[in-house]
This record gives sequence, C-alpha cells and structure tokens, in this order.
Amino acid sequence: GLCYNCLCKTPFRRSCGCILIVITTIASQSTEPVLDITNLNHSFGKGSLQKPVLYDIDLSISPGEIVILTGPSGSGKTTLLTLMGALRSVQDGSLKILGQELKGANKRQLVKARSQIGFIFQSHNLLKCYTAWENVNMSLKLHPNLTALEQYKRCINMLDAVGLGDRVDYYPEKLSGGQKQRVAIARALVSEPSLILADEPTAALDSKTGRDVVNIMQKLAKEKNCAILLVTHDNRILDVAVREEWAMPSRIVQMEDGQLVSHT
Repeated sequence: GLCYNCLCKTPFRRSCGCILIVITTIASQSTEPVLDITNLNHSFGKGSLQKPVLYDIDLSISPGEIVILTGPSGSGKTTLLTLMGALRSVQDGSLKILGQELKGANKRQLVKARSQIGFIFQSHNLLKCYTAWENVNMSLKLHPNLTALEQYKRCINMLDAVGLGDRVDYYPEKLSGGQKQRVAIARALVSEPSLILADEPTAALDSKTGRDVVNIMQKLAKEKNCAILLVTHDNRILDVAVREEWAMPSRIVQMEDGQLVSHT
C-alpha cells in the first residue's frame, strides 16, 4: 500500500500524517480563441480521384464555451475533428490552436498542439492491461516535466472528481460502461487541456449514464475554463443545451455535405 499523499508505505488511501500542499491556479481569462478556423478546405485522393470533403469552414471557440457539432453520417464531422486534433495535416486554409498555426506545422509543433487537447471517443479505448489510474496516466506521457509522484496524484484526484475514487486500481473488465467512459473523461481532463474534442461520447450509454457523463464533462471543463467541441447525434445532449441547463455558454453547429450550414 501507499500513503495517498507522499507514497510511503502507509496502507493505501490513508495518510501517514504528512502534509499535502495544494497550489491552486486561476485559469486565464484570455479572450484569444482556443480554436480558430478560417476558410478551411480538405480533400481526399489526388488528381482525377480527388474528392473534396470540407468546404470553406469558419469556426472559432473561446475558453469556457461548448460547441455541439451535429450532422448526418458522411457530412465531414470526423474529418474536421481529426484536423482540429492535429491528427491530419491542414491542406488549405488556416487552423490555429491557442494561436499556433497548424498549416505547415512541423512534428514538434504538432506534438505540442496535441498536448493541449483532450480526446474523448465513442469507445472508451481503455487499455485492458492497465488499471483505471494507469489508463488516466497515459495522457500525462506528453508532459515529462511532471514527476511520477505528481502524475500519480493528478490521476487519483481526477478519478475522485469523476466519482471513481474507489475504483482507481480496477481493471476495465471490472468496470461498467458508464464507469469506463468516466475513466476516459478523466484521461482527457487530467492534463488540464485548453480544448476537449469529444466524438459521440454518449452513443454507447443508456439514458441516465449518458446524461451523467455529459454533466461531469461540462462541470469539470467549466472549472478549468477550457473549451469543448462535442460531436453528437444524441438528442439528450441537444435537449440539455437547448434548455440552457449547462452553466457554460453553448452553441449548436450543423454540418451538411462538408459545410457548416447553421449556428444556434
């Protein structure tokens, strides 16, 4: 076992009497957009086989804002999401993350951009051989400035925040679907990203669990003043946003045939 604070050999989840000093930082209230996209175009294939999939995309997301992206399958949502996540190269137009232009960015700049983004997917994508806290810790591998002890404490605290403080040493096979998605949310938020990209995070969950997961996500994001882009077909999420139950400003953006056609 390990002391919860200093990792000495006091039984796990108990303190040896050491003092844990917590330093709280206030999130910057910068007005600079977290994500700023201008005249973005993207195609697949080359020459006569080239097929445009995104046309003249303009979108800006500010700190503390939720943008919900909807649209039919094949409309370009996933392609746009992967470009925002620095997982594809920008071909034409401008895409900036915290002021860093991704068009023409080198490998180091792309890695830096990814380190400021938290990803949440429809499938939790947890590693079966890792416990809950070890899965969460995977997000901190891009932050070598943190010691092993600091990484461990962050993971434990984030799992506590999503209601899994008593499941930190559980393997995915011992967790329910909702609990696995909570681990995925903790993994996305533990590095305190400026932007969260969520692709259908509630699609595989029942109604109550899906609502709980989204509420946890927006609550924790609000506390960190980060932006969220949430791709969904889930009417439960849309209903909550329309009724303005969220404490964060939100917009619903509709995509059709590779274009953003409406903002509400």
